[in-house]
Amino acid sequence: MDTRTETRWASDRRRAPVVVLAVVALIAALFATALPPAPAAAAVATTGWSLELSEELELSVETAAGWEDASVLDDVDFTEYPGSLYSIARSLNVDDAWNAGYSGLGIQVAVIDTGVAPVEGMLHSGKVINGPDLSFESQNPEMEYLDSYGHGTHLAGIIAGKASDVWDNYTHQSKDKFLGIAPDAEIVNVKVGSHDGAVDVSQVIAAIDWVVQHQYSTGMNIRVLHLAYGTDSLQPYEIDPLAQAVEKAWQAGIVVVVAAGNDGNAAPLRNPAYDPYVIAVGSAQYGDTNVSSNGLVQYDRVSDFSNCGVGRTVDLVAPGKSITSLRVPGSYADDNHPEARVGTHYMLGSGTSQAAAVVSGAVAVLLQRNESLSPDDVKKLLTDNASPMSGVSSTCQGAGVVDLAFVAKGKKIRVSGSTQNHAESDGSGLLELSRGSDHLQMDGVVLAGEQDIMGSPWIGFNEIVETCAKEGNGKDAVTVCDDEQVPADTLWDGGDWNGTSWSGTSWSGTSWSGTSWSGTSWSGTSWSGTSWSGLSWSGKTWTGLSWSGLSWSGTSWSGTSWSGSNWSGLRWD
Repeated sequence: MDTRTETRWASDRRRAPVVVLAVVALIAALFATALPPAPAAAAVATTGWSLELSEELELSVETAAGWEDASVLDDVDFTEYPGSLYSIARSLNVDDAWNAGYSGLGIQVAVIDTGVAPVEGMLHSGKVINGPDLSFESQNPEMEYLDSYGHGTHLAGIIAGKASDVWDNYTHQSKDKFLGIAPDAEIVNVKVGSHDGAVDVSQVIAAIDWVVQHQYSTGMNIRVLHLAYGTDSLQPYEIDPLAQAVEKAWQAGIVVVVAAGNDGNAAPLRNPAYDPYVIAVGSAQYGDTNVSSNGLVQYDRVSDFSNCGVGRTVDLVAPGKSITSLRVPGSYADDNHPEARVGTHYMLGSGTSQAAAVVSGAVAVLLQRNESLSPDDVKKLLTDNASPMSGVSSTCQGAGVVDLAFVAKGKKIRVSGSTQNHAESDGSGLLELSRGSDHLQMDGVVLAGEQDIMGSPWIGFNEIVETCAKEGNGKDAVTVCDDEQVPADTLWDGGDWNGTSWSGTSWSGTSWSGTSWSGTSWSGTSWSGTSWSGLSWSGKTWTGLSWSGLSWSGTSWSGTSWSGSNWSGLRWD
């Protein structure tokens, strides 16, 4: 077993008291594998930053979420392995939807994560569109948009991956070629996490806000938002700022799919999965004997790592245990978990992140069938048509395992009574409480309180406007002006968010240019592009990944080689 901490990408791990170490001991992983006991938390380094994390708990190999030892597949045709996307697509009747002509074509899925790398499986023209890079790595031009950890690409592959030599007739090629659940959907890459996953909740809120504002920008049709992120918020969803952000996306017509968390079956859902409007997804898996002679998988249990929820429980489950998807050679996950590699192009991983990715792909397929469906409609259709697992508590499986058999049927899809009437979040709570127990820190100074990563005061989705009124009469009349806080639909104004420049003002439909972070400080220490002393670009290289002459989603990699981006000096174990 290896020892590490992790950020909240896969919403992993039970909580314990936080202890900040004076020096960096361990680097975060986005979702943990088997974790031996540790006496205290570690501060996680990220290019001069670190993240306060809680102490690890011991998890068995069976219950753990994270990267897995793929040596068990050495003597197995992994395309027929139950955790392959080929097996998953057949077992969830996704291939029937493909045969009926529904593969996510025309639907874009925003993936707010650690970026997406241009690896085999994501190279079709227009497959990936880069939104803004709001991560701390955006200050390094060589790392903009790219997945230096390996988590975001793994999920993007599950959602919409497609091998370069596949064009149509998916069902007959899917055994030998890599295909995600919605192979014709497009990924909108909104990077917020850096190579060790460090991210503040304010960055995630900014990313969600950006997706909502650019849902239908030139060439865009964002109908799904995938979020494998969660905090242990210390306030109810009705006032939580992150919950309000996902509700804004939902109300804008974007289906928000969120990982439930990997803290164990007894744990509550993480934020924002605990918001009842969104689709909260847990992880299902198969038993040792539950693979039929025709290769179809019979899912019969909820993964031990999967959060079930308390009060608010998961809406449904999807395969999340031991899933093969795309590998990013030279990434932190790849370098530190070579045992998880499956062949040349894939890695083996588990988590509710992966399960939620299956559902995000399923949503894209469904929306191609009927793009007029509202998010409430989609949620009701998926839960009404899920396949319940016998003998499993509804608390842990929700409506059951996602099943797309209904999409392939010729009759018109009808839905009624789908409108949700939960209390809405007003976001009036504290940003600090939304962070829960995880905090960024820089040079020993913790980012806490009501401020975002730029040090700008947080007042929620509001703006300050000056209102003036005349008081008195005649020559004694005076004009009195006061600042008033009023609701705002968005905190973006060109490249400014929450009153400070986060990104450039040029949105071309394929790239976000002009990143400007300079002159900003929240700890009294400027991180204006030169203070990232934690980065050492000498050592292990992104070997063999030279994208010269290759055009990826409108961003030309001509003349650029990843071999200049080197990783060293930081360890995962």
